[in-house]
Amino acid sequence: MIAATDYPTLADFGYDPWWLMLAKAIGVFAFLVVTVLAGILIERKIMARMQRRLGPNRVGPGGLLQSLADGVKLALKEGITPAGVDTVIYLLAPVIAVIPAFTAFAVIPMGPEVSVFGHRTPLQLTDLPVGVLYVLAITSIGVYGIILAGWASSSTYPLLGGLRSTAQVISYEIAMGLSFASVFLISATMSTSEIVGGQQHHWYILLVLPAFVIYLISMVGETNRAPFDLPEAEGELVGGFHTEYSSLKFAMFMLAEYVNMATVSALATTLFLGGWQAPWPISVWDGASSGWWPLLWFTAKMWCFLFMFFWLRTALPRLRYDQFMNLGWKVLIPVALGWVLVVGVIDQATRGQSELVTSLILAAAGICTTALLIYAIASISRSSDPSLRSSHPSRRSSDPSRRSSDPSRRSSDPSRWSSEVETFDPMAGGFPVPPLPGQTLPEGALDKKIAVDQKGAP
Repeated sequence: MIAATDYPTLADFGYDPWWLMLAKAIGVFAFLVVTVLAGILIERKIMARMQRRLGPNRVGPGGLLQSLADGVKLALKEGITPAGVDTVIYLLAPVIAVIPAFTAFAVIPMGPEVSVFGHRTPLQLTDLPVGVLYVLAITSIGVYGIILAGWASSSTYPLLGGLRSTAQVISYEIAMGLSFASVFLISATMSTSEIVGGQQHHWYILLVLPAFVIYLISMVGETNRAPFDLPEAEGELVGGFHTEYSSLKFAMFMLAEYVNMATVSALATTLFLGGWQAPWPISVWDGASSGWWPLLWFTAKMWCFLFMFFWLRTALPRLRYDQFMNLGWKVLIPVALGWVLVVGVIDQATRGQSELVTSLILAAAGICTTALLIYAIASISRSSDPSLRSSHPSRRSSDPSRRSSDPSRRSSDPSRWSSEVETFDPMAGGFPVPPLPGQTLPEGALDKKIAVDQKGAP
């Protein structure tokens, strides 16, 4: 193990020359771009392997250049701007989504202090006393790109995708923030570099296991990835918030998604898996956590989480929206809040005790809370459909006994049917809304809509 003085602290930042800061910024950008290119290719390869397909194997040796070819193709395709969109917001939305994705990685520690042309500098762009909160704030700004893309598209499905993303972020960022709180309590800091330094003897996953499990679930929901990819649900919303985007603008949304995956994976590595520190038994080697070697351990840990993203997309079907909201509000948030209280009580009750005693009590409480969390998730997944059938209007209307007792439904006279159908204006709210069960478009509305579209088309 390396000496404690080799771990960067807040006092070690702010002394780099301008050229070194520029080099580190370019290095972080290049690291993320290469991660995205490799991630797209590896995801397609993994999915093909799990589904007994070949996957990309034509462009480059073994298909290694497929991601690069796709990026060039998207960049060179014609960009189409649909008629009727809010042009300024429509064009700004991809930019708003992609810029915070890159800037959030600025406070992620990728290694200890190293020597670069005679200058000692941490392998981290910068750090803040509230570094973790900075990541939460920046990633929250990125979701505005998704919301504005859905709104500016002036189309039904993108609007619904943007609204879903709003509800999703509100729900799962609360649970994510509460999972961080227990780490703050036991490390007594919010600085990412100092959190890594506090895990010299044991990783925090051993002490706050429930927070780690909650964060794993929340980070999948935060990045809109399967099985929580409801803002994009192609089976329901065509493509969701980016349905009306093409060419380079669509590529920017894809870039933001994969960079966000890398960011949340790196943050999980930093908070729970010791950051750039070497795993056991490699840590027995004295030089394993010094020099440039930690960059390798950090990248390997981050890719373990990225593999989990790929695996979940292949293995699990998409959740229903009510199941997704129930998981966040009825399970993750209450358990995360309760776990913060448990950690606070244990921390105060064991003041003056040895660190080993506090760690053992936290580990035991964490195992019990994790078991409770798994039981709660299993209970939500077994939610009874009869209760939904008895309470939801559409379920009640589909009850055969109710259908058979309604004489108008047994009648074959179309006039009796039309008297029960409600007409509505699909453009009343400014956006076209599809009819609900029991509603129909007014006569001639469809022809009028087609005429308006043809008149407004370029």
